[in-house]
Amino acid sequence: MIAYISGKVLEKNTSSIIVEVGGIGYEIIVPLTTFYEIGDVGSSISLRVYTHVREDAMQLYGFLTEKDRNLFLKLISVQGISTKSAVSILSKMNADELIHAILSKDTNRLMTIPGVGRKLAERLVVELKDKFQDFELTADSKVKQDVLGSEYHDAINALINLGYQRNVAENAIKAAIGEGTEIDVRKLLKRSLQILSKV
Repeated sequence: MIAYISGKVLEKNTSSIIVEVGGIGYEIIVPLTTFYEIGDVGSSISLRVYTHVREDAMQLYGFLTEKDRNLFLKLISVQGISTKSAVSILSKMNADELIHAILSKDTNRLMTIPGVGRKLAERLVVELKDKFQDFELTADSKVKQDVLGSEYHDAINALINLGYQRNVAENAIKAAIGEGTEIDVRKLLKRSLQILSKV
């Protein structure tokens, strides 16, 4: 299985590119979020690759980061999501936007993707919410601030209302998130109270 390719861009269009490696050209399907980051024809490129093998064909899918590749793999693990659908989703949203939409259960945002109706959007949230806890949002990304703003700060304020000092509340919530607690007000509050009870 091909998992990584490094070479020169021989051809590119909005659905796929051809990368030349050692005199051989590999056609690789890429989502638009990857396509727009790729240099011009003739430039060097390195891609993380997923090799999709069927009885009648083998197709390569390329991504600039391992994070994007892993998101793609999580998407195609969902019933009703084909490789084509996964590419469409990652063409509409970058990694952080998709993670944010799943973790915040924003089905309306997911439904803006062509081919994703309410039932599929709900299935994506149900099947991927726990799996997406492992993904890190880019430190300075706006969507990370949005997630923290809507859940993180609400949990902190709840602790403050219970009589805890702000710095104590913030440290407890951060500790809960660091342990992998789901970014949900009630779950963060429950775990942070357990942490504080041991102090």
